[in-house]
Amino acid sequence: MSKFGTSQPVTRLEDTRFLTGKGRYVDDIAPEGALHAFVFRSTAAHGVITALDVSEAREAPGVHLVLTAEDLAQAGLKNAMKYAPVKNGDGSRPPLPARPVLAEGRVRFVGEPVAFVVADSLAQAKDAAELIILELEDRPAKLDIAPGGEVLHEVAPDNVAYDFAMGDAAATEAALAGAAHVVTHTSHDNRVIVNSMEPRGCYAEPEGERIHLAVNGQGVWGTKGELAKWFGWSEDRVRVTNPDVGGGFGMKGMNYPENLLAAQAARMLGRPVRWMGERTESMLSDNGGRDLIVTTTLGFDADLKLVAFRTDSLSNMGAYPSNFGMNIQSSLYSKVLTGTYDVQTYHFRNRGIYTSTTQIDAYRGAGRPEAIYALERAMDFAARELGVDPLELRRRNFIASAQFPYRSATGELYDVGDFHRVLTRAEAEADVAGFAKRRAASEAQGKLRGLGLCYYIESILGDPSETATIEITATGAKVYVGTQSNGQGHETVYAQLLHDQTGLPLDAIEIVQGDSDLIAHGGGTGGSRSVTVQGMAMRATAETLITGLSAFLAEDMDRADIGFDAEEGVFRAPGSNVVVTLIEAAGRARAAGRPDLAKVTETRTLPGRSYPNGCHITEVEIDRDTGAVRVDRYTVVDDFGNLMNPRLAEGQVHGGVVQGIGQALTEHVVFDDTGQLLTATFMDYGMPRADDAPFIAFHTEPVPSTANPLGMKGCGEAGTVGALAAVANAVQDALWPLGVRQVDMPFTPARVWDMLQKPARIAAE
Repeated sequence: MSKFGTSQPVTRLEDTRFLTGKGRYVDDIAPEGALHAFVFRSTAAHGVITALDVSEAREAPGVHLVLTAEDLAQAGLKNAMKYAPVKNGDGSRPPLPARPVLAEGRVRFVGEPVAFVVADSLAQAKDAAELIILELEDRPAKLDIAPGGEVLHEVAPDNVAYDFAMGDAAATEAALAGAAHVVTHTSHDNRVIVNSMEPRGCYAEPEGERIHLAVNGQGVWGTKGELAKWFGWSEDRVRVTNPDVGGGFGMKGMNYPENLLAAQAARMLGRPVRWMGERTESMLSDNGGRDLIVTTTLGFDADLKLVAFRTDSLSNMGAYPSNFGMNIQSSLYSKVLTGTYDVQTYHFRNRGIYTSTTQIDAYRGAGRPEAIYALERAMDFAARELGVDPLELRRRNFIASAQFPYRSATGELYDVGDFHRVLTRAEAEADVAGFAKRRAASEAQGKLRGLGLCYYIESILGDPSETATIEITATGAKVYVGTQSNGQGHETVYAQLLHDQTGLPLDAIEIVQGDSDLIAHGGGTGGSRSVTVQGMAMRATAETLITGLSAFLAEDMDRADIGFDAEEGVFRAPGSNVVVTLIEAAGRARAAGRPDLAKVTETRTLPGRSYPNGCHITEVEIDRDTGAVRVDRYTVVDDFGNLMNPRLAEGQVHGGVVQGIGQALTEHVVFDDTGQLLTATFMDYGMPRADDAPFIAFHTEPVPSTANPLGMKGCGEAGTVGALAAVANAVQDALWPLGVRQVDMPFTPARVWDMLQKPARIAAE
């Protein structure tokens, strides 16, 4: 039997349920007889609404309700979604345009909700939507990520959403002016569509004077609070639940118009209302990820030590500010701005730009992959420009293990780390020494081969507090948690945590999540926070439970020396045959009028964030004739601190790496010059497939975190944070000998073939 915190590769407990078709997703559990909703969306990227007539749709067969912005106003509801702004670099507030629930006055992207149609069947709702008349005065689409152009919001005449800045611009400029070497690199981090396996969906139902909203999200409390505020209700009148969820990746971590509209429709009609997105609809309306241009300038002294660091970026906001959108490429990006390198003189500027496209928000990593991508691309580029080995340049600039805890330039307190050790292990596991031989073998076959490296660090994000309730039942335990699994394996890990402290069998432990009536509050899932924050709260709760029951039994049995054997899950009195199981002890407490001892709640707050880090080394092979790129070898060495379940950690890394490879090689969001999305189906959008991914060798070099009592560091987003730059740097390495100096994702065959032709064209000119 494992001890608490030991590393056990337990197979996921929830998989049997999912693999046998017993998962309960939001579209499976909508109440019988629920009405169906369909969203009528804009087919234009930008235009002034001159007419909107839904009268025929309202009279169509089976239709119960059609909601427009005018109807929301008549109901006394504010036609605006919640979002979190950031301040400009000078401390001022940026312009804050409203993001409407339903389009009002103007449409600003293809897919923007205009009307919400509710009918007996989905077919009837779709037929009715065909009868809606929307007339627009067309306006040009704003698509480039740059200030200026066609104005989308009158409050932001230059289309700049905000102008964020950190650091000392003058000191950075002076340090760069005095540097022995200055290298500048610009990278484009391409837009992706998140494409969770399960599209977004929800249903709402009246419950007396209350509303119950079930949504496949990443937590319930944000949605609960926003919906209650929208209705002008106290929060106790709103219940939000999350059933099983088929992937989130940050995209499902916020509220969407459909959730509010379904709740309002159910409230007005007094009947359940369901809505489920279809794939193309999701591609048009779900928040996208990445999409920014970053210019990084690095200053080095004569020994190639960093003396200054400057970053200037332009990030696509889409048509409106979304929930976290303003924060992703500004404050969250800044958490790991300088990565693992010892440099204190810096300046960072980021401007968000409104465009006639779907909103950009959190996607696996939320700002940290983007920051590490730009930094590690620049470091690799600098190494080649300066004629030094990329591994050596990193080693010269790493924060030394003796410097921890280390306060980064942007104010983050890195608690622990041993970057040299991790890099050395990665170099050995990837057989970097044998790369030259493999490159020669590729060249003998007429192919190019490149080796790419990324050393990443990421910051755990989100609410540092979490609550856990443990209830001992007649057959085991129920654990109420404030996080929400989207497929990560939380049920398994949390059961392991409780098993280690109580000895209860894994199959006797039930994890309860995603119900705002059963769990008072929680931070949901995002920012790789779940196991560290929730695990700490669970540990504290289990300790309180055991302590309370021990004291009760000592008094009840008149045995002051009674103690708890966590391995066996029993209370014992030394020198006697007294043995009481945990379940029996809880039963005795309830019988004695002390149910509080059998159901215990504790809240804990992390004293600091943890910082997962690691090294990704990959090799790619490029076909000279076609430009096709194949990832041939992939090695990861991570420092996740203590691992509760290495198998699940490896699975998270594999998934994250493949998502990174997908963005690097195949995923390419394309709009035409009128703002129409050309990659709106899986026939057009290049999701990564099994043959795009190599064998991924996963290793760990743990340095236990001091920022939580478990010594853990989150692992959910690490694979993506490291993968982007590793693959891109490998492509750069392969093409560098040919004179190619600018390579940008995605590395599709056509784009790489074009890169291969550029040196010849330049020479001809």
